[in-house]
Amino acid sequence: MNLALWIATGLLAAVSLTGGVTKTFVPREKLAALNGGEWTGHASAGFIKTIGALELLAAVGLILPAVLDIAPFMVPVTAVCWVLLMLGAMITHVRLGQSKLVMVNLGYVALAAFIAWGRFGVEPFTAS
Repeated sequence: MNLALWIATGLLAAVSLTGGVTKTFVPREKLAALNGGEWTGHASAGFIKTIGALELLAAVGLILPAVLDIAPFMVPVTAVCWVLLMLGAMITHVRLGQSKLVMVNLGYVALAAFIAWGRFGVEPFTAS
C-alpha cells in the first residue's frame, strides 16, 4: 500500500508541477489559445498566476514533507487541498461545457482522495 501511495503521490505531484509551471510562466494569451485553456480568457492574469502558485505549492507539499520527514502530516492535508482546487476546476469546466476536462479533473480528485485516505488512515508516515 505504501508503494501505491507513493506512486499516486508522485503522479499527482508531476501533474501539479506541470500545471503550476504552465499557469505561472506562460502568458495568459497563449494559455487561452491552448485546447483546454479557454477558461483563462475569462480570468485575470493575477488569478491564473495565483492558481499556478497554488499548484506549485501542492507539488512541493505532496513530496517534501514526507521525504524530509518535516511535518509529514502535510502530505494528506495537501491532497485534501488539491481535491478542493480540482472541484473548482470542475465547476469552471462544466460552465464552459468541457466534459472531457471535467473527467480529467475527476481522475485527479480520485487520486488525491486516495492519497488523503491512505496517508490519514491506512498508511500514515508516523509510526503507530
